[in-house]
Amino acid sequence: MTTSWITRPETATDLAQIREVNLAAFPTPHEADLVEALRADQQAWIPGLSWVTEAPDGSITGFALLTRCHVNGSPALTLGPCAVRPERQRRGAGSAAIHAALDAAREYGENLVLVLGHADYYPRFGFTPASGHSIRPPFDVEDKYMMALVFDPTLPVPSGTIRYPAAFGV
Repeated sequence: MTTSWITRPETATDLAQIREVNLAAFPTPHEADLVEALRADQQAWIPGLSWVTEAPDGSITGFALLTRCHVNGSPALTLGPCAVRPERQRRGAGSAAIHAALDAAREYGENLVLVLGHADYYPRFGFTPASGHSIRPPFDVEDKYMMALVFDPTLPVPSGTIRYPAAFGV
């Protein structure tokens, strides 16, 4: 079954449903709490880069968040958390939210997005191992899971260690 998803930036009236999506998608409240902590961090939060996917009935079913991070002092974005209600997974709701968030980031003039995630999932959006840009996380992780997406490879891409927002706790 193919669904046409509606994507849009989050609004203040969406916050409870976004929390519900994250609570449903993950085994602990960690990601839901992380989203709220990032929303409260004025250095990390960028209005317009938190996107939701609406189901045909208007309820929020998917979510993707981009927040500010830095690579060797240069601004970049980090993708995540991303979540979809379990009963709606594998139908494109997550991909729709991620594509919309990445399109918004590109329109905002951002050039580098980082993600720590599934090596079989994120390459479909153009992510490649961050090590190819000499970018590394501040913790040990297998190379294939730390990925980068560069929108315009003709622009300079910083290299070095990622500094995540404080809410990530790393």
